[in-house]
Amino acid sequence: SLRRGRRNRKTRYRQPRFLNRTRKTGWLPPSLESRIANIETWVRRIKKLCPISAISQELVRFDLQQMQNPEISGVEYQRGELFGFEVKEYLLAKWNRKCAYCEVENVPFEIEHILAKSKGGSNRVSNLCLSCHSCNQAKGNRPVEEFLKKKPGVLKRVLAQAKAPLKDAAAVNATRWELYRRLQSTGLPVEVGSGGRTKFNRKTRGIEKAHAFDAACVGASTPERLLIRGIKPLKIAAKGRGTRQRCRPDKYGFPKAHAPKAKYFQGFQTGDIVKADVQKGKFAGQYIGRIAIRFRPSFVLQLPTQKFDVHPKYLRTIHKADGYEYQS
Repeated sequence: SLRRGRRNRKTRYRQPRFLNRTRKTGWLPPSLESRIANIETWVRRIKKLCPISAISQELVRFDLQQMQNPEISGVEYQRGELFGFEVKEYLLAKWNRKCAYCEVENVPFEIEHILAKSKGGSNRVSNLCLSCHSCNQAKGNRPVEEFLKKKPGVLKRVLAQAKAPLKDAAAVNATRWELYRRLQSTGLPVEVGSGGRTKFNRKTRGIEKAHAFDAACVGASTPERLLIRGIKPLKIAAKGRGTRQRCRPDKYGFPKAHAPKAKYFQGFQTGDIVKADVQKGKFAGQYIGRIAIRFRPSFVLQLPTQKFDVHPKYLRTIHKADGYEYQS
């Protein structure tokens, strides 16, 4: 009802267009288009600041069939130089970087055969899982049903997760080729690689696991020596530029409030990064964070670990809202 009323007010004299709505080639849902647009934005921004000469993109997460020799066939087809790295990376994602049996995290993991090879088990990834050393030794070559007979809930979860295919991020799969085409349109050379190649580069160079360091190890062009000591990445999160929705309905769809049209109050807008110098009270001190305005002298200062109300007289803008949040 709300949509119909607005459509009647705003488009009363527009001709109907139900028969000529078409989607352009390469159309993506707005949520996925936003991801690509964010990357395009930062490619353009970084090009203005740094002498960028090429781009490396992790086009696929796992490449179990990467061929090093076009003449090989059969099982050797899956035994390239990076085979072990691809399988381990696949299992780390599938089992959420936890031991399949005790769910311990942040320890060295071993590749475990759910049905032991000595009992006829295969090397297929559907028969593989991750295990910590103690669980691997405790299980040995026993059937998993015997090993987990006192933990029926864990047994059910392990068997179900082993058979389920890896739920790749659908967004990555749906956008990777469109992102590749748009990166090519920048005019810069674009190199592609897999997640296994990234891990291979990181391991052979002795670099610890981190998203920023993974990004520096994408592709075959990764240099033998990376100067990363003392590097602290800037964390950027897309926050949008607010909503155009003026009528705020309740859970039943009835109007309960109307947002004001104004975007500024006392020179501030939601999303500004400010420096706060609170003189007194429970939160006395100096802070840097992102604000959410109210149309009264009481704004919300958002910090990485907390948020609280602050009067605008204590605030000084250091970066105008641009749709992103920054953390060092």
